[in-house]
Amino acid sequence: MEIRNHTSISDFLLLGFSHHPEQQPLLFGLFLAMHLVTVLGNLLIILAIVSDQHLHTPMYFFLANLSLIDTCFSCTIVPKVLVNTVTQHHTITYTGCLVQMYFFIALALLDDFLLAVMAYDRYVAICLPLHYTTIVCPQRCLLLVAASWLCAHLLAFSLTLLMSQFSFCASHSIPHFFCDLLPLLKLACSNTQIFQVTMFVEAALSGVVPLTCVLVSYAHIMHTILRVPSAVGKHKVFSTCGSHLSVVTLFYGTLFLVYFQPSSSYSADTGMVASVVYTMVTPMLNPFIYSLRNRDMKGALWQLLAWGRCSTP
Repeated sequence: MEIRNHTSISDFLLLGFSHHPEQQPLLFGLFLAMHLVTVLGNLLIILAIVSDQHLHTPMYFFLANLSLIDTCFSCTIVPKVLVNTVTQHHTITYTGCLVQMYFFIALALLDDFLLAVMAYDRYVAICLPLHYTTIVCPQRCLLLVAASWLCAHLLAFSLTLLMSQFSFCASHSIPHFFCDLLPLLKLACSNTQIFQVTMFVEAALSGVVPLTCVLVSYAHIMHTILRVPSAVGKHKVFSTCGSHLSVVTLFYGTLFLVYFQPSSSYSADTGMVASVVYTMVTPMLNPFIYSLRNRDMKGALWQLLAWGRCSTP
């Protein structure tokens, strides 16, 4: 790989939606609203799970971690977008760009791994209910989550380290609203072949493998559901699993649309639209999907809100 001196690079330009200045106030209001709903909604989920002893189970432990990841995910991307929209200064430092890219990759991979872990949890709960407490014990839950965090950060670090070796001798204008992988690759004048191979290998390991685990788990779950004689039982299981499948479909669908293609065929407009979905829309919808369709979560949220009103002087 050709490595050149890149110390002269001081910043990049995040063009984002700057080509549509008349839409800036609308976009600012929309992105701010989604960010506030995302942060407040996910924090409420975490507080409800922590405060309610009945929710101290593996499923809700994983859900609290997912809410934490979604909150961090939104905070990694959206505040910079809002600042750029208000100030109309679209610069981001070279170091800041790499840091943002690192946390974006790590948190996206964490979502991948955690969705697979949650699918496995549902598989054991529905298909092997008598062995659930033995298989999904607290120690194993902690191990699965810790392994997910470790693997995600190691994979993100390897890609960020490779990206830091590139020289950017072309335009420093990124046609995106954050420092994403493929737009940065388009600006690099170094040989990016090793990086692209590494990216596709990591995408297979962290995307295809977890998705396969999700699909296999739900294939077994569907087979088990169809054998349940009670219509009420089927509805309860479908309601529990349907929320998770909705999140999986939305998240994986947009990620595959953007990243499972050669960088030469990358479209900035398609990439930005898909990126809005998985960086803003999906984290915002997760609290609603998991709480509105779950009686225990709704009860815990009402208790939390009632406690807040009672404690207010």
